[in-house]
Amino acid sequence: MAEKYQFRIRTRSGVLVENLSLFGRDETEAKEKLCRMYRDCEVLQCRVLPSSPLGRNGHLNYEDVVDLITAP
Repeated sequence: MAEKYQFRIRTRSGVLVENLSLFGRDETEAKEKLCRMYRDCEVLQCRVLPSSPLGRNGHLNYEDVVDLITAP
């Protein structure tokens, strides 16, 4: 089952990006996805987000829709 990970990164141009959320089977897979989107970024923080009591098949919110659209 995939977990949702939240990242705080610094892009290669030095911009700080916070609250990036990605799904992955584990932290390594989530970081690999992140590095494909933000090449040469520096991961400053990573944390597992608590799962929704409704699960992925419950009601969708804005973040869930964006995750579906942007998933590789």
